[in-house]
Order: sequence, then structure tokens, then C-alpha cells
Amino acid sequence: MSLAFCGNENNSLAYNVDRGVLNNGCFLDALNVVPHIFLLFITFPILFIGWGSQSSKVHIHHSTWLHFPGHNLRWLLTFILLFVLVCEIAEGIVSDGFTQSLHLHLYMPAGLAFMAGITSIIYYHNIETSNFPKLLLALLFYWVLAFLMKTIKFAKYTEHSVGLRQLRYCITGLLALLYGLLLAVEINVILGRRYLCFTEATEVKPPEDLQDLGVRFLQPFVNLLSKATYWWMNTFITAAHRRPIDLKVIGKLPIAMRALTNYLKLCKAFESQRRPLGSMPQGPKWIWRALRQAFGRPLIISITFRFLADLLGFAGPLCISGIVHHISKDNRTIQPPIKLLGVYFISSQEFLANAYVLAVLLFFALILQRTFLQASYYVAIETGINLRGAIQTKIYNKIMRLCTSNMSMGELTVGQICNLVAIDTNQLMWFFFLCPNLWAMPVQIIVGVILLYYLLGISALIGATVIAVLAPVQYFVATKLSQAQKSTLEYSSERLKKTNELLRGIKLLKLYAWEHIFCHSVEETRGKELTSLQTFALYTSISIFMNAAIPIAAVLTTFVVHVHISEEADLSPAVAFASLSLFHILVTPLFLLSSVVRSTVKALVSAQKLSEFFSSDEIGDEQEPNATMPTGPSNHKTIPSGPRNHNNKYQAVPLKVVNRKRHPRDDWNNYRHEGGNPPPQEGDQDLCIRITSGYFTWTDGTPTLSNVNIKVPFGKLTMIVGQVGCGKSSLLLAALGEMQRVSGTVTWNIPTSDKDAADDGDIQKRGSVAYASQKPWLLNATLVENITFEMPMIKPRYKAVIEACSLQPDIDILPQGDQTEIGERGIILSGGQRQRIGVARALYQQTNVVLLDDPFSALDIHLSDHLMQEGIRKLLREEKRTVVLVTHKLQYLPHADWIIAMKDGTIQTEGTLKDIQNSDPKLFEQWKTLMHRQDGEFEKETVAESMTVLERKNLRRAMYSKEASKTEEEHEEESVESEEDDSLSQAMRHRTTIPWRSCGVYLSSAGLLLPLLLLSQLFKHTLMVAIDYWLAHWTSHVITAKMDATGRNCTVAQECGFSHSWYLSVFSVLCCLGIVLCLVTSVAVEWTGLRVAKELHHNLLSKIILAPMRLFETTPLGNILNRFSSDTNTIDQHIPATLECLSRSTLLCVSALGVISYVTPVFLIALVPLAIACYFIQKYFRVASRDLQQLEDSTQLPLLSHFSETVEGLTTIRAFRYESRFRQRLLEYTDANNIASLFLTAANRWLEVRMEYVGTCVVLIAAVASISNSLYNHLSTGLVGLGLTYALMVSNYLNWMVRNLADMEVQLGSVKRINGLLKTEPENYEGLMAASQVPDGWPRQGEIQIQNLSVRYDTTLKPVLKQVNAHISPGQKVGICGRTGSGKSSFSLAFFRMVDTFEGRIIIDDIDIAKLPLQTLRSRFSIILQDPILFSGTIRFNLDPEMKATDDMLWEALEIAQLKPVVKTLPGGLDAMVTEGGENFSQGQRQLFCLARAFVRKSSILIMDEATASIDMATESILQKVVMTAFADRTVVTIAHRVHTILNADLVIVMKRGIILEYDRPQALLEKEDSVFSAFVKADK
Repeated sequence: MSLAFCGNENNSLAYNVDRGVLNNGCFLDALNVVPHIFLLFITFPILFIGWGSQSSKVHIHHSTWLHFPGHNLRWLLTFILLFVLVCEIAEGIVSDGFTQSLHLHLYMPAGLAFMAGITSIIYYHNIETSNFPKLLLALLFYWVLAFLMKTIKFAKYTEHSVGLRQLRYCITGLLALLYGLLLAVEINVILGRRYLCFTEATEVKPPEDLQDLGVRFLQPFVNLLSKATYWWMNTFITAAHRRPIDLKVIGKLPIAMRALTNYLKLCKAFESQRRPLGSMPQGPKWIWRALRQAFGRPLIISITFRFLADLLGFAGPLCISGIVHHISKDNRTIQPPIKLLGVYFISSQEFLANAYVLAVLLFFALILQRTFLQASYYVAIETGINLRGAIQTKIYNKIMRLCTSNMSMGELTVGQICNLVAIDTNQLMWFFFLCPNLWAMPVQIIVGVILLYYLLGISALIGATVIAVLAPVQYFVATKLSQAQKSTLEYSSERLKKTNELLRGIKLLKLYAWEHIFCHSVEETRGKELTSLQTFALYTSISIFMNAAIPIAAVLTTFVVHVHISEEADLSPAVAFASLSLFHILVTPLFLLSSVVRSTVKALVSAQKLSEFFSSDEIGDEQEPNATMPTGPSNHKTIPSGPRNHNNKYQAVPLKVVNRKRHPRDDWNNYRHEGGNPPPQEGDQDLCIRITSGYFTWTDGTPTLSNVNIKVPFGKLTMIVGQVGCGKSSLLLAALGEMQRVSGTVTWNIPTSDKDAADDGDIQKRGSVAYASQKPWLLNATLVENITFEMPMIKPRYKAVIEACSLQPDIDILPQGDQTEIGERGIILSGGQRQRIGVARALYQQTNVVLLDDPFSALDIHLSDHLMQEGIRKLLREEKRTVVLVTHKLQYLPHADWIIAMKDGTIQTEGTLKDIQNSDPKLFEQWKTLMHRQDGEFEKETVAESMTVLERKNLRRAMYSKEASKTEEEHEEESVESEEDDSLSQAMRHRTTIPWRSCGVYLSSAGLLLPLLLLSQLFKHTLMVAIDYWLAHWTSHVITAKMDATGRNCTVAQECGFSHSWYLSVFSVLCCLGIVLCLVTSVAVEWTGLRVAKELHHNLLSKIILAPMRLFETTPLGNILNRFSSDTNTIDQHIPATLECLSRSTLLCVSALGVISYVTPVFLIALVPLAIACYFIQKYFRVASRDLQQLEDSTQLPLLSHFSETVEGLTTIRAFRYESRFRQRLLEYTDANNIASLFLTAANRWLEVRMEYVGTCVVLIAAVASISNSLYNHLSTGLVGLGLTYALMVSNYLNWMVRNLADMEVQLGSVKRINGLLKTEPENYEGLMAASQVPDGWPRQGEIQIQNLSVRYDTTLKPVLKQVNAHISPGQKVGICGRTGSGKSSFSLAFFRMVDTFEGRIIIDDIDIAKLPLQTLRSRFSIILQDPILFSGTIRFNLDPEMKATDDMLWEALEIAQLKPVVKTLPGGLDAMVTEGGENFSQGQRQLFCLARAFVRKSSILIMDEATASIDMATESILQKVVMTAFADRTVVTIAHRVHTILNADLVIVMKRGIILEYDRPQALLEKEDSVFSAFVKADK
């Protein structure tokens, strides 16, 4: 076959130019080549020169992405142009097939035009990024030429009566139109940018976002192709391999997506609904309206994309039907094409009857469908994320204005508000994600059913009914699932509560050998949880089963009915496989239905909750109409509004209080002149706060404070005293404007020197006030941030404050000093430490007024005194600051300049101490006696080791083991650092590999269920393939039977002996088997999951409970708890579903590829490059996806804790006038979380677009290969249909496979972490003696011999006791004393083998304790620890969990511990409930319960480890008496922290650094002048 441009048949009209050159078809085509050649020649050199120079000059940041006018339109038109050109090429090739020689002119010009089209857009893109519009002239010429040539060709065709019947005529007309439009776009650029024909070009700046180097999320700014394929994400995702993704890498959000922008948008929407009278409409309706107004537009775009994608989705079945139909035509004769202008023309029917053309069209339809679908997802999710940010900000602003009474009266709890943020905003976001489905589903179902009807007639409707009937069942299962999940949640929170108690009290449980009782209790709850999980698993498996079985059932019914209804049933492969694909399409919306309906219901509930929250009372609402909320200075974005609208005063910029340019110290020195004393006002100039006839209330009932008249003088110390509950704290809050004011006035006389503070009409001109609340409020931040609290750091001032609050010793203990994180997420501090930090914050602030609400309540007497002298009297008074102090410590009254005494919510009296002595002598006397008593207490309290020292000690113990000396630590730190560097490269290697080991651990826990699981999955998929293969076999036979029938002249195939029944019965059997296997696999997966969950939790719990104490001292409690909470939850509920999805999608892909390769073996060659592409895509994606998922989780934590923090510290924040700063911080947290979510979404889209494009390539290759195979090798048509149906499936399941692989990898992290804990070595519970060999009553006498004892906490640490020798006779009372860290507590722990004894031994009643089983040893002693631990449960359970003692014994124990009267009054007596941690008893009472607990045990050896540390003097003396009488005949070892408690012991041991310094009777030691013990006692006096 020879090759020529115009063909070379002899009689060719091709070269005939008698009637003019332009009337020759071939010449017209040749003329059309000119513009394309021109463009290619002109642009290539420019592109090469440009690229060469671009690489040499430093690339400016993406600010160069300036879109020229008509940017998106140009891209769209170019895409359409390229598609039409492909059609032109195809048309040329098809019509050329009818001639003997090849006519190049039919498709070569189109091919060149295609190249020119691609070149034009690349050229344009490069010019746009380098912002050099003059070079667009080349394109202008090209469009003009191309438009002219096409128009000439079109005109000539019309002239020669080529009409719409001929496809090429239509294509030419379309192309002329497209070139014309592109020319118009080009002219528009000239008009817009004025680079031609105008004197000066317009200056254009890139968008603000792109000038900011921090913005790395480029989706809104890139060109259309990059937007559709997420091309800009390539560098980001591949970079994740080199370094982990963190917040620095992902940068900032673009302005349009920031929470503030969206919040203002939402506010505007709310504003526009304001009624004429200015009131806001209530109820959830207005929330929905506002959301629609603010975020409706992008949602409509998303829905449009979704419609387009769904309609294009039907191209698959239709093209399959067409292709198979085309192949199975026995006579392939089509009427010859018409010949005009010396060229052949074909009609569009002939064009579309070509199988290859259909394959190419299918390819394009699929690519478009996938692109639209992903675009729809992306737009919906982005809108959802923006909406969540806006609502969270709105909730936060509402919190800032909430009435405190709502909080304190329990109408709104912190938990409820956190739920609004964590759950309800997310529900609305999810609703927006799924919203396009709501609209798209009906369309999909209707179109699908119509097409099925067109293919199969009435039987299709029956099949569709099967699917429809099962949809309500789906919904029922979904509701049951959510119920099961709820009950599971209840049980798991109960189990967590128990686990938490168990871990917090683990030391006590081990010392009392009770760990198994508690372990059993946790296991019991876990049992209930597992039962609930079983229900959950059952419904999940039903749901999975239905997803798999419905399509099979529908297809089966349809075909059975179809064959039975009509004799002439057309069951050709074309019909069968097209309907099979259609059923697969139909099933998808019905599965989504249940989740969409559920999501809609939840969203409605959430909107209801939000509307209730938004309409709750605000502070300042009851004030006079002139009360306006604080607004920022005028340069802020605020929306104009009515006088009472508080919605929008929103400060975007954090304002600094101190000018940072000056040196902070100067600032500090000049401070007084700046904010100085206020301008004098007559009469009031020396008053700071004045309340006249004030009535204040929390709720609408009777006023809490009535008839309040007080004045607080300037620069003086005012004290407010009175009994508990008389309204002292309320008075402070009333002055701050936190209470609802019924009547009266509050006047503040501080100028608003702070820029932060704002004018407030009601509480006149109140600036920032430093306020320390009674219950200290800490931020989740470092200790230094908690004290400076957003103020600049002034070193000398900070030092002075730390010194005044005696925080230095506490800071020294903390692992990172004052940079240690404290608060919820950091280290847990004791009450006293928290309180001192709160006071330090108030002292550090540079405000004129300081309000301190009972700062001494949790402090011991020394700290209180120190704080009073150094902090309040020295620091604050020197600075002439006004101090208002609420206190119970009357001994400080003489220091006060002004005293306000309160009683029952009114002011009893006010004045100086002298005034009160004169006016109310009775009250003065009462105070005097109380003062003396308190001073007396002071004398008794000790100096050596106060409560604080003890707190510090607890803290130090929590931090790290005792005597690990400084050098050792430094050495460790160095080694850690060097390890970190190595581990980074190792980690990068780890990140790319799938955690196969964890997967192994997970599956091996399944035991015998594993083979069942694997076999059932394999069998199921084999059967699925068998069903479809049988269908192919059957339908191919139908066609051959038909051909025979026409050959033998039977009217119907049945007459010639062909019967459907045998095929149908085999098909039915296979389908039923398939359905059964679907059930088996779904149950197997869920049951495996349950089995593993049960095993892993059981193993974890039993390992943890037997682990040595060292594990709990070195691992933060939160870490261990996380293994039991989030990790267990992942294993319980998430892994089974992911595993099922992963195995299903993987096996589907494998079976599909297998079938295609079987049908057309050539496909295997093309599979290799596709497989390599897939491998790299998933490899890069998995790493990036895991990082982004972790980032999203980790950014959500600070956001949620910021909310709970704000709610708890609302009064403090408002007192300081720091609302705007906290809002700013909220915006940062929200934006950080949102950008992580956006990047995660973009990464998922990146993956899906790529995988789906790979899938489309599979379809194209499979189609082309099978068509060729069929046409040349006579492959049966049924198999072609089978291959194509499976190819379509691959494209659907490929990305599911990778997504599930990535999820699985993240989830297997839980297994890995749990497995890490499972490797801990348990304590050695077995002894050399069996439990039965130990004498029953041992130890009877309680004689203790300690020989050469050396003890350490761990084999890697130094010894804490060194070669200690001692002998304690039966019944002796021994006191052990020594400084902190001298080894006293280690001494007591050695009796219980809680520490590693590596030398020497302890012999008790002639038995070496090292030989005993641990359980037996620990159950025979009693110990009282320094921190009292009670568990939630009854009092009986707390005293005797083993349930061995009788009621009388318990009452006796309570009586000895002085608790009988307390317990008698409680409802239920011994069965009265103790709340978690014993919160319903005071610290002292808890300590007494612990004593009673020790007494119930009646063991002959009692050890008291600093047991009286947290008890007041009175109770302590009771305890001492009790021990002496009740334990008269038992051996008691007391570790003393107040030395006077052991003065009447029989023996005193003084320790220092792990060795015994002195060992004698106390009297003997006191007689020696130089003994350490006597020094202790002197210090104690």
C-alpha cells in the first residue's frame, strides 16, 4: 500500500485542479497545514531560549503566576479543541480505510494541528509565568491564520453541498468556531493588559497570597490542568520522602481559606437575616440559611461537577455494549462512503459504529468522568473545611461573651462546649462533604434504570426493584450500627475509667497485692464491651455482605426473568455485559444512601444544638442600653452594625502591650510614668473601685450579693475576709463585671493605659486587671509562658516574682526547668504549685490593680508568709499597685490598709483595723482569738520539711529515679543527641516500608480463624470470576446459536435445539454459592477482628499489671493510657473494616487483571509500565499521607484544648482584657488544623486522579487489544465483553487499594505500639518456695533482720541503699528520718521487693523474703503511703477489696481511724460511694481511710511512709495515738517528715545518701550534742 499526501489511485480526482485550486479537497487540507507549521517554527526557538535562560536566573517565588485575562476560558477551549482534533484524526483514518491507497491529507493536517494546539498552551503557560505578554503576538497570528483557513475550508464544503450528514463538515465548522473563540480570548488579553496598540501597559500585581512566601497551598492559584490533576502537589509529595512533613513545610493558608475570612463571611450572612427591629432570628433555620448564603456557591459547583461525572459514568456500559455489538456483527459490510471534492466522506453513524473509535471515546469519557468526580470531591471538602473554621471561630467568640452563671450553674459544661467544637462542627462539615451525593443519587438511579429498561425491557425493572427493596434494610442496619457503636462507647469509657484508676493507684495495688482484683474488674467491663462489639461486628458484617451480595442477586433475578419472559430473549454479550456494568453503577448510590441519610440527620441535630448555644445569655446583656461591648481600635476589620450587635467586634491582629523596640527594662522603669496615676477627680481621686448600692446575682433568683457599698482605695492593700460561702469571691467577680447586675453602679477609676483594654460603658473605664482565681487556671504551655502570660520577658522582674512565690526549688526539679510544659498535656503539678504559678502570673503583670482570690488556701504556712512579705508587701506595695486580697488567714489583717468584712452576701463592715476595733469591738475580739490560734499553728509547723518540700519530692519522684546524679544525666543527654541524628536517617528508611511485622503480630493473634479468612476470601473471588465467565460462555453460545438458526432457517434459536435452561441453572447455582460465600467472608473478617481485639487487650492488661514499678515511673501515664484508649479503639473498630476493604479491593484488582490477561495475553506487556507507575505512586503517597494524617490529628489537640482552656479561664481572660489575644491564638490553631486537612484532601485527590488515569489506560489497552484479537483471531464476543467489564472495575478499585493500604499502615501503628509494651519484662512473681510452704500466720512476731542490704531502682542506675545493716525486734516502733533523697522510702520499698535488691538480704521471722512468691510476700504486710489513694466504689470495697473481712471488723477499723462518725452519717454507711480519687472526702479523711485499710489487714508489720504529710496537726496527733495503741504489739516502721512525730519511738534510724548515719534510741541521740538527729529536732522547734 503506497503512501502519498493525496493518495495515488490512477483515476484520482485528488490532483485535479481544473475548477480552481480552492475547489480541490486535497489542496484545502494542504492549505490548513500552513498555520500549524508557522506556530511550531516560531515557538520552538522561543521556548528553548526561554527554558535555557529560566534555569540560569533564580526563579522568583510563585508570585509569577499571574493569570492573564480569560485564563480559565483559554484552557477550557484548548481542551475542547484538542478533543475535536482527535475526533478529526480518527474520522480521517476511518474514512481512509475505504480506499486502496493511503490519503495522508485526511489526517496529517489534523495531527499537526493537535501538536500545534499542545504547543500553544505550553507556550502560553511559559509566557504567563514569566509575565511577558508581548510574546503572545505569535499566538495572535496563529489564531488569525487558523481561523481563516478553517473558514475557507468550511465555506468550500458548504458550496459543494457537503452537509450536516457528513461528519467532517460538522468537525470543520466546530474547529472554525473554536479558533474564532480563541482569537477573541487573545484580543481580550490585549485589551486587558494593553501591551499592544496602547501607550502604556497596565501594571498588575500578583495576588497578595503569592507575595507571601509562607503560602504553599497553591490549588487556587495554579492553572486549570494543574488544578484538575493536582500537578503542583508532585514536588510536595516526593519531598515527603526526604524529610517528614510538619507545619513548617505546609506553610500558611491562603487568605480566602483562613478562618477569619470565612468567619466574617458567615457573620455577614447572619447579619443579612437581621429583622427590621434589629433582633436576630432564632432556631436552626437561620443557621442553615446563613450557611447556604455564605458557602452555597462552591457547593453548587461541586454538585454540577458531580452531575457531569455521573452522566459520563454511563459511557462505560454504553461503549461496552457498542464495542461488543460491533464485533459480533457477522456481516461487516457498511454502505460505501460518499465521494465529494475528490475525497471520501462518512456519516457520524458509520464513525460511531467503529469499535476502535468507541474504545478511544470510552477512554476520553472515563478520563473526564474521573477528573470531574475528583474535582467535585475536592470542592465539597474544601467548602466543608472552610465552614468548620468559620463555625469554630463563631463558637469561640460566643464563649468569650458567655455569662459566667451559665457555666457555674451547670447549664453549659466544658464538656458540652468541647463537644460542639469536636463533634457538631465536624458533623456539619461531613454533611457538606456528602451533600453532592444527595443531589446526584436520584439522577444516577433514574438514568441507570432507564438505560437498563432500554437494554432488557421489563425484566430490568424487576432487578432494580430487588436493589430498591434492600435499600431500607441497608438503612436499618446502618442505624443499628450507630446504636451498637454508642453502647460500645459507653462501656469503653467505663473501662478506661477503671484502667485509669488502676494505673494511677498501681503502686498501692502492687504493695497490697491487689492487682489481680482490679485487673479482673477491668476484664469484666471489657467483657461487656466485647459483647457490644460483637453486635457491632455482626451488623458490620451484614452491611459488608449486602454490599457484595445485592449486585449478584439483582443480576440473577434480572437474567432469570429476562430469559423466562420472552422466547425471543436477546441475551447477547452486548446486552448482558452492559447491564452487568449498569448494575454495578446502580448499587453505589444505594450503599451511600444509608450513610448520607445518617449524616443528614446528625447535621440537623448539630444545627439545633448550635442554635441553642448561640442563643444562650451573654454577659452585659442586662446592662443599660448604652453598654457596648469592647471593640478594637478603629484600624480593625469590623462590620458596621447596630448598637447592640456584639457579633462582630473581632480583632484580627494581636496587639502588643509593650513597645518591643525599646529595651524591656526601660519599659519597666518608665511604666509608672506611662500608665501613671489617674487624673484626679473630686472626692474620688483616691478610690480605685467604688460599688454603690449594688445588687448582684448569678441566676434570676434572689441576689447573691445585696446592698453592697464598698470602696477600694488606690495603691493600698485591701483585704476581704469572712466565713466560707459568704460571697467574697463573688464580690471580686461582681467588680469585674462577671455577675449579672440587678441595680446599683460599679465605678472603676483606672485609666485604660493598655492598648489592649477597651472602653466599656457599664463598668466604667476598666483597663486590664491582674486576677488570680481561687481555683488556679493554667495554660497548656511552658511554665514561663504561664507566668509572663503574653507579656514581654523582663528578666529581673521575672526573677523577683519567682523568688516571691518560692517557685525556684520547684523549677529546679522540673526536667526542662521553666521551659517544661505544664497543664493538661504536660506535667501534672500539685495544688500548691498550681496556685503559686497563678499568683506569680498576677504579680508579673504590669497592671495597676491586682485581685487575688484566696491565694494562700493550698499553701503551707511558710510559703504563705513568704508570699505575703516578699510578694504582696514588697513587690506590689513598692510599685504602688492597688491590691485586693481575699483570705481566711486573719493573722495578716494588721498588714491591711483597708478591710472589708462580709457576712451572708452583704458587707458587715469596712474600714481600717483601727476603725473596726472602735466600731465593732466584738468582731475584733473574735478575730483576735482566731489570729492567735493561727499563729500557734505556725509555731507548731515545721521548717525542715514542709508540705511543699513534699510536693516537690513527689514531683521529683515522678520525674526520674532518686539518685541518678547530674553527670550521669548529662552523659545520657549527649548520647541521646547523637542517637537522634542516626535515628533520623533510619526513620526515613522506616517510613517507606510497610510495618509487616505489626501486620504479622495482628494476624497471628487471630489463631485458627486466619486460614478460614484467607480461604474464604480466595474462594469468594474465584467464584465471582466464575459467575462472570459463565455469563460470557452462555451469551457467546446464544450468538452462535442465532447464527446457526439463520443458517438453518429456523425462525427462533429454540427451534434448532438451543435451550437457555441448562446455562441458567448453572448460573443460578454459581450465584447462590457466591452469595453464601459473601456472607462467610464478611463474618470471618469481623470475627477475626474481634478475636484479635480480645487477645491483644487481654495480653496488654496482664503484661502491664505485672510490670515492674520502674515502667510506671519512667513512662508517662498518658502514654500507657493511650494504648488502652485510642490504640485499642483502633484495633477494635477500625482495623477489621480496613482489612476487609483492603483485601477485597486487592483481590478484585488481581482477579480483574488476571481475566484481562487471559482474554488478551498482549495486555501483560503493557501491564509492566503501568505496574511500575502504580508502585511509585503508592510508595510516595503512603509516606506523605501518613505524615499528613498525623499532622491533622496533632493539630486538632491544641485546638480542642484551647477551647476547654478558654472556657475554664474565662473570668481570668476577661479580667486581663486578653480576649483579642486568645482569639488570635484560636485563629492560628484553627488555620493550622485546616491547612493540614486541606493538604490531606489534596494528597488523596492527587493519588486518586493518578490511579484512575492508570485505570483508564488499562481500559484503553484492554479494549484495543481485545478488539484486535476478536477481529483477527476470532476471540469469542462474550470474552471481549468480560474483559472490558473487568477493565472498568480495575479503574474503580485501584485507588481504593492504595488508600486502604495507607490507612492500614497508620492503623497498624497501634498494633506496633501495643506490641512495644507487650515486650516489657514482668516482675519475678515466682519464689523459691511455693505459696503453700509459707506458714499461715507468717510473720507472727515481726522480727526484721537486715543484712548488708544494697538496693537500686534499675540495673542501669546507681544503688540507693548501700550495705545497710539493722535489726528490729518484734513489736518495736522504729522511726526513720533523713533529708529528701536520703533513701528513706527506698528502705520501705525494699521490704516489698519493689526495688532491685542486688546484694544482702532481709530476713523476717527467719524466712528470707527473696524466696517467697511476690503475691504472698506483699499480701502479708501493710503500708500507708504518703499520698492517700482511694478508688471509686463503695467504702467497703476501698477498705477490703478482697471481701475477706466482716462488717464488725470494718467498723472497728473505721473507729480506730476516727472515721466512724463520718461514715455513719453517709447514706448507705459502708456501702456509701466514693467518687473517683476520693474527691468527696478531704485530704485528711482520705489519709485516715488509708490507715483504716491498713488496720483491716491486721498484719504484724506496718510501714508508714510519710503518712502524715498532708494532714493538719490535730488529725496527726490522733493518728500518732492510734498507732501507739492499736498497733501496740506490732512492728511499726515510720518514715518521718516531721521529726517530732518519732520522738517517742523505740528506735531511730538517721539516713544519708543510702547509708545509716545514726542508729539508736531517740533519747540517747538527743543527749549527744553533735548528733545529726538532735540537729534535726532543734531545726524542727
